[in-house]
Amino acid sequence: MKAYKADMHIHSCLSPCGDLDMSPKSIIEKCLEKGLDLIAICDHNTVENAEAIMLLGKRGGLCVLPGMEVCSKEEAHILAIFSNMAQASQMQSYVYEHLPGINNAELWGPQIVANEDDEVMGENDRLLIGATTLSVHQIVEKTHAIGGLSIASHVDRSAFGIVSQLGFIPPDLALDGVEVSFRLPIKEARSKIRSIGKLPCITSSDAHFLSDIGKIHTTLVMAEVTFEEIVLALKGADGRYIVSD
Repeated sequence: MKAYKADMHIHSCLSPCGDLDMSPKSIIEKCLEKGLDLIAICDHNTVENAEAIMLLGKRGGLCVLPGMEVCSKEEAHILAIFSNMAQASQMQSYVYEHLPGINNAELWGPQIVANEDDEVMGENDRLLIGATTLSVHQIVEKTHAIGGLSIASHVDRSAFGIVSQLGFIPPDLALDGVEVSFRLPIKEARSKIRSIGKLPCITSSDAHFLSDIGKIHTTLVMAEVTFEEIVLALKGADGRYIVSD
């Protein structure tokens, strides 16, 4: 077993609130500089930049998982993280079917699709910053049906966290874990947010700027860096576990 540093919530220049400096190459360079072993790219309601970042990560010896931060109709953010692009693309199609609106780049910001050479391939014109028409239960159920992990984003925040939006974490919501932001230590979050209960907790940077990447991370003790090992670590199974939890 070995301890691995994971930052499982990083945005790219595709997220309208993400800095344009969050290009595929720059993200990987910063992650390697920070000594991260594992990241997940989770742009708002899309995975269109994940494949390029995964390719660069593989070249640099960094495990990159494709994901997205889905906004429910209750305006709660849920991370959907997958082991491969086929699964992630399937989730993207589902989310796009339930994502109304067109982006106004001047109002919300540009949504840049880039390749592994940091070349601009185009702009996504969907309202990625918006809410889907999907409930939190539908998002979690679909994520699991495809084979992904479902983690409630920044549950300690006063905006777009499931607790702030619903008042609690529904006991029948089959989350694989919750994410606590850098603002609050996990032990304190457990005592303050009682509905976390025994759910596994991770902490991530939710980076929108290069300087945010790796400012906080989760340490996972696993045999190797794979999606399957991450699942075991979240469950605390077979000697795998989350150090910060």
